Amino acid sequence: MQDHNQPLEMHIHGDVPCRPGITTTEIESALAPLIAYTKRHYAAQGGSSLYDEEPGIQFTEPDHVLHFCWSVAGDVDFRETLDELVMGLNDISREGATLEVSFYDLEFDDEDFDDHASNESAEGEEEEDDSRDDFFVLFIGPTPAAIMQVQRDLLVRDVTMLMERHFEKEEMTPVVEVIDKMWEGRFKALVSSLKFPSYAKGSANNLGGNGGNGTHGFGAHGGNGGRKSRHSH
Repeated sequence: MQDHNQPLEMHIHGDVPCRPGITTTEIESALAPLIAYTKRHYAAQGGSSLYDEEPGIQFTEPDHVLHFCWSVAGDVDFRETLDELVMGLNDISREGATLEVSFYDLEFDDEDFDDHASNESAEGEEEEDDSRDDFFVLFIGPTPAAIMQVQRDLLVRDVTMLMERHFEKEEMTPVVEVIDKMWEGRFKALVSSLKFPSYAKGSANNLGGNGGNGTHGFGAHGGNGGRKSRHSH
């Protein structure tokens, strides 16, 4: 089902809790940018996932959760679609949530990546990686406070996971308190400026510019130093 004329493949994964009383029409309106994108880039796909084994986008009751495990073939212009998607999902969400977005360069397979990573120049430095792979986290929420809360929780989780290699959980309380203090200051500053970051960057290669309105790296979301495993959930 894959269209190899498309240079990139994008995958969205995560769950968005929706507010009570949400209607099918409201859900379809929020997802309209994704459907329009697939029809524009790969009409045969319709609104389903690029891969038959993926469940795609599903809404479950009674928990009122919109589940994403969905791929599409396209290009870097998918970032614009993501901006529209976030705005639509904010309108139907009931609490803060995250969606992981992965970009895979279809012309740069895993063997090519291994070759590029192992080759060294005459000066002993690694050659520049040509892959356009990218990975980041979108933040969804009904209010700026809800979005900031899920960002804070994600940061605390990443930091504590890293420190658990060396410290017991109870020893990290002072660290969490410092993070909360820093986050409180940042929240006040963002409220004043009304410029809220829409996603967190991982450590994968940039597609050419940081995009969005603020990037903030959370190390655990950048893969393991190589290409992020495709469809690894």
